[in-house]
Order: sequence, then structure tokens, then C-alpha cells
Amino acid sequence: MRLIAWDFDGVLNRGYQGGFDEWQRTFEADLGVSAQVFTACIYTDANFLQVLTGQRDILDVLQDWITAHAVPHQARDVLDYWLDKDAVADAQVVGWLEACAVPGVIATNNETHRADHIWHRMGFSRHMARMFASGRMGVKKPDGGFFAQIEDWSGHAPGDILLIDDAEKNIVAAAARGWQVFHFTDQTRAVLPAVLGLT
Repeated sequence: MRLIAWDFDGVLNRGYQGGFDEWQRTFEADLGVSAQVFTACIYTDANFLQVLTGQRDILDVLQDWITAHAVPHQARDVLDYWLDKDAVADAQVVGWLEACAVPGVIATNNETHRADHIWHRMGFSRHMARMFASGRMGVKKPDGGFFAQIEDWSGHAPGDILLIDDAEKNIVAAAARGWQVFHFTDQTRAVLPAVLGLT
């Protein structure tokens, strides 16, 4: 194992808990607008696929929602609120990351603004060699092109790279390329330190 590709949401970040995103908990109380309507507008399949692959800016999608529902906030302010509330780093996993001697990269399906927030505001630039975010890459997991970009950048053979991810479809796709994989779940997380050589 010469490189570890760490998924972000569901591995390094625990914003999604028990069927809802952490930011939804106080969204309506803080902004005075419906979290349900917001998610219905933002997460439509067509919209979010374009956002996640860099074909459309999330700020444009937010502006459409603001215009359609007479929301009394600026798109940038809503995005900043959303990004801050969605930043719930898993301290235990980050601790394992910091202790691990194998170089790491973030491998995530995220748009460009959130990628910048993760890298700079959340400080993951201190821990990682690089961030691979779908919004910049033009392709998202589990598409093979996503993994190919990491292989090309690293110069490593697929079998030398480990993917840690909570989504089974991503694990299956990476394994099919010959990557080492670790399916991160609440049931398997206790095994991860041993996989990282920490025990």
C-alpha cells in the first residue's frame, strides 16, 4: 500500500447522520425558510449531477431556488451557512489519518466551493497530498475515470492504492480496477486502525 484515497462524507466527515444531514437540523430556524423545500430544489437529479461534475455552479442553483421561493438571503450567504454546518469532521478518523505513515489524498464527490472549504477552512490541506473532487475532475465516483485520474497523478499501480469509502458502489468499482478497498461502516470502523498499520 503506497497511497490511501480517503472518501470525505461518511468517512472523514459525519454530517450525514440517521437519515438527515446535520445542517438540516437548524436550517429553518436559522434562515426562516423550509429545509424540505430547499433540499427538493437543490438535490434534483439533473441539477446535482451537473453540480457534482463541474458543469454548473452551485451558486446558480441556489439563485434559482432564491428566485423561485422569494428567499430573503443572498446565494453566497446561504452557501457559507450550509458549508459551515455541514463540516462535522470525525475526530477519531482524522486522528487515525494523522497517525498513518502512508500518504493520503481525499477522493470525494463534491463541487468546487465545498472542495475549497474542506481543503482550506476545515484544514485538510495539512493532512493530505492532494484533493480529488468530482467538481474539478469532471467525473464522479464510481466512474472508472475518477479512479484513473488518481492513478495517473500518483504513478502507482492500482494494487498499490487503498480506497476507504462508505459507499458500496464505489468500493465495488475500485476493486474492479484492482485497487485495495476498505468498506467503512459503523460495523467495520474499529478494524480500520489495523488496516492502516496503527496496531
